[in-house]
Amino acid sequence: MKRFPKHFTWGSATASYQIEGAARADGKGESIWDRFSRMPGRVANGDTGDVACDHYHRYEEDIQLMKELNLASYRFSVSWPRIFPEGTGAVNQKGLDFYKRVIDTLMTNGITPAITLYHWDLPQAMQDRGGWMNRDMAEYYLEYANRMFTEFGDVVPSWITLNEPWVVSYLGYGSGEHAPGYTDMYAHFQAAHHLLLAHGKAVASFRELNRNPDSRIGITLNMNSTYPAKEGEAYERAARLWDGFLNRWFCDPVFKAAYPQDMIDAYERYQPVSFIKEGDLQQIAQPIDFLGLNYYSTAHMEPAESGEAGLTGANAFLGVRGVSTGRVVTDMGWEIQPEGLYDLLTRIKRDYGDVPLYITENGAAYPDHVDADGQVNDDERVDYLHQHLAACHQAIEDGVDLRGYYVWSLLDNFEWAFGYDKRFGIVHVDYETQKRTPKKSAYWFRDVIRNNGL
Repeated sequence: MKRFPKHFTWGSATASYQIEGAARADGKGESIWDRFSRMPGRVANGDTGDVACDHYHRYEEDIQLMKELNLASYRFSVSWPRIFPEGTGAVNQKGLDFYKRVIDTLMTNGITPAITLYHWDLPQAMQDRGGWMNRDMAEYYLEYANRMFTEFGDVVPSWITLNEPWVVSYLGYGSGEHAPGYTDMYAHFQAAHHLLLAHGKAVASFRELNRNPDSRIGITLNMNSTYPAKEGEAYERAARLWDGFLNRWFCDPVFKAAYPQDMIDAYERYQPVSFIKEGDLQQIAQPIDFLGLNYYSTAHMEPAESGEAGLTGANAFLGVRGVSTGRVVTDMGWEIQPEGLYDLLTRIKRDYGDVPLYITENGAAYPDHVDADGQVNDDERVDYLHQHLAACHQAIEDGVDLRGYYVWSLLDNFEWAFGYDKRFGIVHVDYETQKRTPKKSAYWFRDVIRNNGL
């Protein structure tokens, strides 16, 4: 038996737009995903989050499922346009009341709430003002964050400022795969900086408000371990560039109050430092209580020729390309390499110090279905989770301060540009009937929690 530390936190995670539905209910404003998902060709099958898992009306049922699965904590995000329909100004009390009901129900059932303030569903009214390209967005975000701290800071002990700012900035503004759908690398750099600035402002305000001296705040970054596809200096450089683009460009400002110089040099033609003002990096580097890591796969990189056919987005920009190593992949096409998680955890400690860590997302998509006997036998997911938890355990044994693990996701849900084609949940959702069916992985995870180990 591989035992985890006594107070290790076991949980599951979701995001507001992916599960709540009720897109226009009770005064909620339009989000960029409401708008983006209606643009032809942007989301698979023309799917939207209008209904999703109808969690807005079924949260009590879902929390009962969490209790049955022994979850100690539930990480969920708040929909900014449900609180501020116009992004700023008048508060929607019915939106606040919904999250109050969720929090109260969680705590009644012995489940600790962990709030993510921003998981990608920006109010469309804010996008109409320039979105994250607009420096003023940091102040608008701070107004929203402060309202949440004021409302729930005394009862919610765990807060995450942003989920995956790389995805928000690059997929939303650089490659256009996500809302709002821009394709401008300079806009990506602007958005990334303003997101990090918003994070720093929120952390400082959280400290000043001090609603609960035992509460904590951090940020969640999507990171992977990046390796050269072959031996050789050119391959090492390709891996270093991708690591800088995905990992260091976000970690270094948070922990070192600086952007990595090698990446500034690589980005020179885009002048990414032109919008950084005096004091910004000190603001971004406000001390945090933990770092959340979302980990799914690894990257194996090789150099690519500028202007090469089929090379787009960041690959064309950096002159690098990811290659397959022949490993087994999930339904997302992502290679399964759990040792990459171990390497990431130990690398964080080595490069950024002994910061407390949480795995805030880890999981896999598979084409699950309910069998004739009513079971969902997702053995591949069980194997995936087992391997990655074993990597977590080994990292803890080797001195990493890993304090918790949140499986992604509790429910099958709206998977962004993939619509409803990809299933990440440990609970199956029939989108026609909204019936929830715990999968084999859910019962397996329940037992892991009960035993506090593998």
